[in-house]
Amino acid sequence: MKRIFGMVLLMGAMIISVHAQQVSVISSLNNQKDSLSSVNGDSTGRWYAGDDIPKRKFNTRAFIIPAVFIGYGFAAVYDHGALKQLDLSTKDELQEDHPRFAAHVDDYLQLAPAAAVYALNLSGLKGKHNLFDASMLYLTSSAIMGLSTHLVKQGVGRMRPDFSGINSFPSGHTASAFMAAEFLHQEYKGVNPWISYAGYFVATTTGALRMYNNKHWFSDVVAGAGFGIASTKIACLIYPYMKGVFNVKKRSGFSLMPFYQSGTTGLMLAGRL
Repeated sequence: MKRIFGMVLLMGAMIISVHAQQVSVISSLNNQKDSLSSVNGDSTGRWYAGDDIPKRKFNTRAFIIPAVFIGYGFAAVYDHGALKQLDLSTKDELQEDHPRFAAHVDDYLQLAPAAAVYALNLSGLKGKHNLFDASMLYLTSSAIMGLSTHLVKQGVGRMRPDFSGINSFPSGHTASAFMAAEFLHQEYKGVNPWISYAGYFVATTTGALRMYNNKHWFSDVVAGAGFGIASTKIACLIYPYMKGVFNVKKRSGFSLMPFYQSGTTGLMLAGRL
């Protein structure tokens, strides 16, 4: 149990340490955003749904942690030595200490960090983006995460610890949880660092519960964390370009916005020629 707790703490420490090294870069981006907010946003520097989101440059350091996690996972899958033994011994220790453990709160806990973004916005504590752009970022992240983990699961075909299927690697629940945690971090790292990092602890708990429920190996969970974090980071890079393609307002004076009326939802195109 102490060893498992130590590994969990190590994962959290690695994530937070790399993010801490990026504080100066984040501050620089925030200063640039503040200088433009008087033109494109409100007094808080948030961007309206019709305005362009500043495009980000690819930062190799931002992908160090997910790359290490994913690399470790693949190494463990094909290793027949120490890494495989760590998976087996972790499973044995958990099952020995809690042989009848069966709590499925992880099915819901994986969504908690993303739900927190909406709850905080509705309570008045605004994040980096308006709810429309935040929602699009989350959906883009979900699509990247879902597709990548599905393809890897099918390609690797790893047996689950409880022999219930051959789609163990990587952990989809853990990937979803860390994707949501990174989403929360991206939205609130410039507002409240304590809130932005809280999602990682929730995500780590989700991964731990997947092992307690005997649904995943330790390396499945580590790789899942990497896939989740990378998915959100990639979405943050490509979404401004995606929005630029569909945002016709800038070129023709038209705006595209969602609407809800009489139980019907859709998109409304408004403007003038």
